[in-house]
Amino acid sequence: MLFDVPAADSWWGWIALALFYAIGVLHVVHALMHVRTSQGAIAWVLSLLLLPFVAIPLYWLLGPKRFSSEVGGRRFKNSRLAVLAAEMIERLRRYEVDIPEDDAFERAARTLGGLPFTRGNRFELLIDGEETFGKVFETICSARNYLCVNFFIVKNDALGIRFQQALIERARAGVRVFFLFDEFGSYKLPRRYLRELIDAGVECHSFGVNRFWWSRLQLNFRNHRKIVVADGEVALIGGLNVGDEYLGRNTRFGGWRDTHLSMRGPVVQAVQLVFLEDWYWAANTIPELEWETRLEEADQVAAVIPTGPADPADSWQLVVAEAANTSRSRLWIASPYFVPDEGVLTALQAAAIRGVDVRILIPERADHLLVWLSAFSYFEQSIPYGIRIFRYHRGFLHQKVMLIDHRLAAVGSANLDNRSFRLNFEITGFSADAAFVDAVARMLEADFEASLEARVEDFSKKPFFFRAACRVARLMAPVQ
Repeated sequence: MLFDVPAADSWWGWIALALFYAIGVLHVVHALMHVRTSQGAIAWVLSLLLLPFVAIPLYWLLGPKRFSSEVGGRRFKNSRLAVLAAEMIERLRRYEVDIPEDDAFERAARTLGGLPFTRGNRFELLIDGEETFGKVFETICSARNYLCVNFFIVKNDALGIRFQQALIERARAGVRVFFLFDEFGSYKLPRRYLRELIDAGVECHSFGVNRFWWSRLQLNFRNHRKIVVADGEVALIGGLNVGDEYLGRNTRFGGWRDTHLSMRGPVVQAVQLVFLEDWYWAANTIPELEWETRLEEADQVAAVIPTGPADPADSWQLVVAEAANTSRSRLWIASPYFVPDEGVLTALQAAAIRGVDVRILIPERADHLLVWLSAFSYFEQSIPYGIRIFRYHRGFLHQKVMLIDHRLAAVGSANLDNRSFRLNFEITGFSADAAFVDAVARMLEADFEASLEARVEDFSKKPFFFRAACRVARLMAPVQ
């Protein structure tokens, strides 16, 4: 015969192959409807059509860019959490400040975060690990009624055990302790660590793996917030997780440069609400917390801006872009990662062109190779436009700080990368207090002194294979 009739086994192989490609097409439709950026959608469509055997499993792990609408409960009218949130926000309205028409950034930030700028607050800048964890343990030990605690990374090392024992001591003293951790960030945390907390009366929950069976396959969405709230009176947020390296004890990094924030006043209630939303997602319970507040003598105007993939828009990306668009004299941003998307990069370029002192402070050393390499690829699109990039040399720089003109300073958990723009749950505190803004400016000036200013040649004169690696790393920015 001219052609052999395929064996039955071969037919089943072709049927399986056709079925797999059909599943790939269904995933293509899902990607077109749900992936937020056109670049990401194109990348997924091509890979799902050409290499479905590889792309389909990766899509389940990394593809979806939207989180369940059940997070962000203050935006939903029919949930118990939404009712509580509405009541709390009404209380905050008593202390809300009028935002002038020309303060476009503050108005945009209030809209994106959903929480008002209020008076009567006090922000305290906490620089590096010793100062931060001194305040963390002081806050934990001061709690008499309850503690709300949320960290992205908690490690079972010397600092982690001290942290665990502090929570256990408070729980045994009758304080209600609610401990939330990100399952991806704290994946090395042993079960015995959690069991000791639970046995002492601490309520422990991980963020991410619950509600739906397929969430066990999803690596993208991470709760990157760091929150401690004691009795509704004091709150801490910022860049430091719980681990020895955050105290500079890691021999690979040496010194660890980071910044945290302690706050009192009405903004504490806003931080509580953000924690409660996350807790409700993980535990499906709403603890009884204290929602009354008192004004602080410092009387700072401030706000807390939570952002994350449950928001209708890419809130942190819009916050950074609006900061660039509305800045008039300076815009200083410190972040361990510099992987802006096109919208943010264009806004930074435009600000520098119109004469704004735009500075980006990043680390010289790498903790994640891909994002470290990606940053080099942006030098040619930044420095010639007047954007100044500084590379911090005294250890590893991990702080997330922003200074907008002489009117606003921010400290939080959000980086200058795609994960913070679209995939991570973040929280940032903004203050318009002149003394606080000056303190942040002096802190950053000292950091610039400990840095070397980057040049275009730091990328363009590198060997071909290094530049190619940087370009490849940049292509992977949407999933980093």
